[in-house]
Amino acid sequence: MSLDEVLLDAEARMEKAIDVLKKNLSGIRTGRANPGLVDTLRVDVYGSPTPIKQIASVGAPEPTQIVIRPYDPSSIKEIEKAIVGSDLGFNPQNDGRVVRINIPPLSTDVRKKMVSRIKELCEEAKISVRNIRRDSNKAADQAEKDKKCSEDERDDVKKEVQDLTKKFEDQATDLAKAREKEVMDD
Repeated sequence: MSLDEVLLDAEARMEKAIDVLKKNLSGIRTGRANPGLVDTLRVDVYGSPTPIKQIASVGAPEPTQIVIRPYDPSSIKEIEKAIVGSDLGFNPQNDGRVVRINIPPLSTDVRKKMVSRIKELCEEAKISVRNIRRDSNKAADQAEKDKKCSEDERDDVKKEVQDLTKKFEDQATDLAKAREKEVMDD
């Protein structure tokens, strides 16, 4: 693997780690309704677990309510069952055409648990980024050992990988702080 490939690979993998963090953070609820809260739900329809976004439109017309409109009204019972069976703690109501989920306000204790979960997710993302740094540094060392580059070139790549690590760790921290603020301010 050339040194340019090492850098490109490291950056691409670090971006993926941040994308995973963003996705995980979107699933943490604030006091406001957010369609991202039910994005991870899978509904058993047509004989297989299907993401809810593929079988229904999900929206939040009010700050305290999520509305799910199935494309096929016959799947409404399965959608309701998936919501009740999830660990989200929501109590859905359906009127035969749409499923409504009222989002209760968060207590202070629940908010604090959410913040600690956000910190855990942020730390997991940072660990992923650091593991990618370690792998990239090993690849750079191996390239130097295989005489594909000089010692100085290897050191330059390691410095660039460290800069990338710092950039993506800061990004993870900023995302987590913004989400913590949302959770605590609502």
